Amino acid sequence: MAAINTKSIRNVVLLGHGGSGKTSIAEAALYLTKATDRLGKTTAGNTVCDYDPEEIKRGFSLNLSMAPVMWNDIKINFIDTPGFFDFAGEADAAVRVADAAIIALDGKAGVEVGAELGWDKAQDAGIPCGFFVNKCDDPDADFDKVFDELHEKFGTAVCPVLVPVKNGKNVYFLNLIKRVAYTFDEKGARSEAPFTPDQESIAEKYTDTLNEALAQTSEELLEQYFDTMEITQEQAIEALHTGLIDGSIVPVFSGCATNLWGVNFLLETIADSFPRPTAKKVEQVIDGDDYKEMAIDAEGECAIFVFKTIADSFGKMSLFKVMSGTLTNDLTLTNNSTGAQEKMAHIYTLRGKKQTEVDSLACGDIGVISKLTNTNTNDTLSASTEFEYKKIAFAHPYMTMAITPAAKGDEDKISSGITKILEEDPTLVYENNAETKQMTISGMGDMQLDIVVSKLKSRFGTSVVLDTPKIAYRETIKGTSDVEGKHKKQSGGSGQYGHVKMRFSHGEDEGLTFTQSVVGGTVPKNFYPAVEKGLLEAMTKGVLAGYPVVNLCADLYDGSYHPVDSNEISFKLAARLAYKEGLPKAKPILLEPVGSLKVTVPDSLVGDVIGDLNKRRGRVLGMNPCDKAGYQMVEADVPKAEMTDYTIALRAMSQGRGKYDFIVDRYEEVPAAVAQKVIAEAKVEDDE
Repeated sequence: MAAINTKSIRNVVLLGHGGSGKTSIAEAALYLTKATDRLGKTTAGNTVCDYDPEEIKRGFSLNLSMAPVMWNDIKINFIDTPGFFDFAGEADAAVRVADAAIIALDGKAGVEVGAELGWDKAQDAGIPCGFFVNKCDDPDADFDKVFDELHEKFGTAVCPVLVPVKNGKNVYFLNLIKRVAYTFDEKGARSEAPFTPDQESIAEKYTDTLNEALAQTSEELLEQYFDTMEITQEQAIEALHTGLIDGSIVPVFSGCATNLWGVNFLLETIADSFPRPTAKKVEQVIDGDDYKEMAIDAEGECAIFVFKTIADSFGKMSLFKVMSGTLTNDLTLTNNSTGAQEKMAHIYTLRGKKQTEVDSLACGDIGVISKLTNTNTNDTLSASTEFEYKKIAFAHPYMTMAITPAAKGDEDKISSGITKILEEDPTLVYENNAETKQMTISGMGDMQLDIVVSKLKSRFGTSVVLDTPKIAYRETIKGTSDVEGKHKKQSGGSGQYGHVKMRFSHGEDEGLTFTQSVVGGTVPKNFYPAVEKGLLEAMTKGVLAGYPVVNLCADLYDGSYHPVDSNEISFKLAARLAYKEGLPKAKPILLEPVGSLKVTVPDSLVGDVIGDLNKRRGRVLGMNPCDKAGYQMVEADVPKAEMTDYTIALRAMSQGRGKYDFIVDRYEEVPAAVAQKVIAEAKVEDDE
C-alpha cells in the first residue's frame, strides 16, 4: 500500500449514548471498504472493534478501539468509543486526538444524554461534529422528531443532508445537496435516482433549513441566498466543507448501520469535507500553569502524543498520534515527561486487535508501538525539543469500594494485577489505606469496578470481593479530666514503678500537645519522654470505637517515683493507664470526615439534588449559575460516610447529566444517633 500523507488522513471519533450504534457504524465502514469480509454485529460478538473478552461477554464497548478504512484514497481513522458513563475516560482520550466527531443517535430514542455529553466533549475540544441518526429501519424511528430535538438543543447550525423517508415497509433517503434519492438492496448496495415531484415536496422543508445554515458560512453566499433563495450544488458542497472546518455547520446524516444504509454517503462526506489533521493549524502545549499554541508542522521535527495504553500479562502497547513531522522506525525519541529514551523500532497501525507493521506514519496518523517501558498515557515524545502537549483531563473517580481477596495470600497478586489495569485506565485509582487497613479501588461507577473484578480473575487468576469501604473516623474530647495512673509491679528482684497525675483537655494542634508542670521533681525529667511516648501509643486507639484520637492536650503536673524500681517502661505504662481512665471522663466524641461538594445539574433538578443532600446530612451552602446555559452548581458540606453511593444516585437523578467534585477537607463531630451506631458496629468487629 502506498504511504499515506497528511492531506489524506481524517481522524473521526464516534460518540453517543450506549446502544446508539457507534460500533455498528464502524463495522459497516470496515465491511463497505473491504477491510473485513463479513459484517460484524455486537449481538453476535464478532465485531472488529469489540474484541476484548469482557466486551464480547457483555455485548457493548468498554474501550476505545481503532477502525481505519480507505475510501477513495482517503484514510479515515474511526475511533470507536464506549457509550456508557463509567467509561467516559475512553471517549475523553479519543476526542483528544480526533479532528472531528460523529455522534450516533437512535432513530427511535432520539437525543439521549450520551449524545448531549458527546456534543459537550466535541465543543470543549474545539472539533467539528455531525450527527448520524441510526436505526432508521425501526418502524418506530422518527427522523422528523429527532431532527427537531437536535435543532432545538444545538441550534440553527444543525442542518440535514441525508433524510430518510418511509414508503410502506421500505425506506429511501433524500440527498438534499445532490438532489437524488438513494435506495438500498438486501446487501446494502446503493441505487440513486433524481427526485420525483413527491420527493421534492417532502425535501422542501428540509432544504430550506439546510440552505439557511449553508448561507451563514460566507457573506457572499448569504447575500445571494437572500436575493435568489437558491444555492447551487457546487456552492452547497463548498459551503458544507467550509462550515464543517470552522464549526458553523453541523450536518445530520441518517441510515441504518446494520443494514449498511447511508454509511457510504457518510464516508463520502467525511472524505470530501471533513478536516485533515492540519486544519486547526496549532496544538496546545503546556506552558507553566497555562497553555500556549504550537504550530502543527507536517514537515518538521517528529513528535507523538500517547493517548491510550493497552496492558496485559505480556506487556503493554501505547497508542499514539503523530502530532508533528513523520515517525519512522529508525527514530529514537525522548519522553519529555520522564526523560527516558525510547526506540521506535517496530511501529504498527491497529484495526481492532489486528496489528499491521509499517515503516513510517505521517503527521496526523494514529499508530501503536509495544514495549515502551517508561512511557504512559498522556506522555509526549519528541526528537529533540522539550515540550509537552496538553494532557487529557480525565475525570476524578469517586465511586470507591474495598477489595478483599477471596483467598488468603492473594494480596500481592491483586496489587500486581491492578497496577497493570491502572496503566490502561487512568480513571481508576488504587489505594492501600493504612488507616482503615483496606485495599480500595475507585472508579467512575459500579459497572467499571465490576469489570476490574472480572479482569483480575480472567487475566491474573485472582478472585476478589468488593465491599463498602470503612470510614476513617477519629476521636477527640470536648471536656477535661484530672486523673492519675499508677503502674506497680513486684515479682521478686527489681520491680516496676511509675506514677503520674495528669490533666486532659481538647488541644488546638491536630496531634498531642504534651506539657509538664511538675513541681519539686516528683517525676524526674528523664521520664517525661516515656510519658509522652506512652500517650502517643495509646492515642492510636480511642476509648469509644477504637479510632485514632486527635487534638489531645495532656499536662503532667504530679506523680511519684521509686529510686530503684522506676524506669521508662513503668512511666510509659502509667501514662497509658491515665489515658484509659481520663478520656472517658473528658466527654469523648466521635469525629467523621466531611467534604466540600460541588454538584452541577440542570436547573430543573436542583430541587431533587437539594432534597437528596438533606437526607445525606448535607448542609447546602448555596447555588451558583454555571458557564453552561441551563445548569446550576449546588455547593454543600456533606459527611463522607453519606457519599459512598452518590455517583450512582446522582446519575439516576439526572439521567447522567449531573457531575460533581468532592474533597474531604476537615473532621466534624458525628451526631449522637449516628455515633451510637458506629460505636456499636465497631464493638461487633472487635468481638469477631
